[in-house]
Amino acid sequence: MNNKVLGIILIVAGIALILWGYNIYDSASSQVTRTLSGDSPIQAWLGMGGGAIAVLFGITKLK
Repeated sequence: MNNKVLGIILIVAGIALILWGYNIYDSASSQVTRTLSGDSPIQAWLGMGGGAIAVLFGITKLK
């Protein structure tokens, strides 16, 4: 029972991190930075990557 609760928490937190990272990636200031220099913010990649890892760990905990 404890692993299932942890899995659900990881999935919800992972989805929130993915959405937060995408929100940063799609912001107006990030679009201007990407246009001028070609760089994207590291916070966006960390949020999306960390969220994906958290979702994967959450799925494995549910099994």
